[in-house]
Order: sequence, then C-alpha cells, then structure tokens
Amino acid sequence: MEGIHGDLGIVTKKDILLAISNSGETRELLPIISSVRKIGAPIISFTGVLKSTLAQNSDIVIDVSVEKEACPFGLAPTSSSTAALAMGDALAIALIDKRKFREKDFYKFHPGGSLGARLRATVRDAMITGDRIPRVITGTPARQAIEVIDRMNVGFVLVTDKKNHLIGILTDGDVRRMVSRGSSFDGLTIDRVMTANPKTIDEKASLAETVEFMQKKEITSLAVVNEKKALKGYVHLHDIFGRGGSVNISLA
Repeated sequence: MEGIHGDLGIVTKKDILLAISNSGETRELLPIISSVRKIGAPIISFTGVLKSTLAQNSDIVIDVSVEKEACPFGLAPTSSSTAALAMGDALAIALIDKRKFREKDFYKFHPGGSLGARLRATVRDAMITGDRIPRVITGTPARQAIEVIDRMNVGFVLVTDKKNHLIGILTDGDVRRMVSRGSSFDGLTIDRVMTANPKTIDEKASLAETVEFMQKKEITSLAVVNEKKALKGYVHLHDIFGRGGSVNISLA
C-alpha cells in the first residue's frame, strides 16, 4: 500500500513494473496499476485471469493460471503462488542469458555469504602447487613424461622451459590416441608429442571466471600462470567444487 502513499514517486517511464496477482483484481494493486499507466511505464503481469483488470491494463500478460489450488478449501494461494514463483525464476534465468550476466557481475550485488566467498576468491585459493604439479622440462624423453602422467594420476603433464615458462601439455588422451595409431615413443622427446600453447588462466583470476572459462572450453583441468606466463600451478574442477557442488576453498 505504500506505493499509493508517495512511493510511486521513484517510478519513471524508463522503469518496468512486474505485477503479480492471480485474480488480477487485487484491491491494493489496482490503484498502483492506474498510476503507473499514467506515468507511462510498461507493465508486465503474471495473472491467472486473462480478462482481469490487471491483464487488460498490461503491456505483456503471462498466463500463470492453475486448474485448482492445492488448498483443500480452494482459498489459500498454493498452486497459484507456486506457478508465479516458477514463472519468476524462468524469467530471471532468461534475462541472465539475454543480458549475458555472469557470476562476476553477481558479486557486485551479492558480496556476502558463501556465494560472495566463492566470487571473492581467486584461482590461487584452489590451485595445486609445488611438487604436486605434474611437470617436466623441454627435452625430457616422451616415455619419462608418460611415467609422470601415470605416477601423478591427474591425467596430464605440463611442459616448461628451463625458466619455468609453460610451453606445452601432454594428456593421457593424447597418449591413448597415439598408441591406437601405432605410434612409438622410442627416441622421442616431449617436445615432439606435446600440444604447444595449452589453455591457461592467470593466477589473479577469480574462481568464478575460472569455472566459467573451463565450462566454456569443456575442460576439467587448467594450468595457472602469472603475468609473465611462468607456471604457478594447476586447478581442477574437483579442487573448486565438493561432491555436493559446494566451494572447496580456504580463505584463511
């Protein structure tokens, strides 16, 4: 009711009013609809009655009608309120996609809680470092590099030059494909069988950006480098998400 006691002053013709009423005749809502029409702001309505006053005064009407309420007396809004909530979620998701809204944008409006912690954290909070990095240097025999893949059990080995700059990667998938083609690794160095210029992420990138990049590229592991392209570690989706999808990081 505050809307008809002065709060409508914040509404301009550049705004959009989303009005929700199953009957479309809610006493508190109709005066607001009339005023918003005079202001010139477009109205989108969720209603279960397409011939209602609300529907007739809306620019866009979304039908959220239900056959009957779950309430045994048919009085309390149960099925109708659930339908409106579901449609609201669907509209929100559609707008996220349309506006290309991403997790890093979400952080601007939701910096607190566990979600804020995830968006605030950087890839450095989740990456694997030191001796746990599956790594060989350029010139290493290919068979020795394959042994590192087997021993480290992470599915790949990263290749650096003598100054620790990342130059390539060899995955267990690469090895399987070469074996299936009858290729021999005898006498070959890692440089001959690796994939040069692998995908990387900067160590300052947020976890949100990292996950988004990995999902876009359809990969589960990613090398982490600094601004000079020196190898700092690697990150795996399992190191970011727990089994239940929760963030697995330490912000201490």
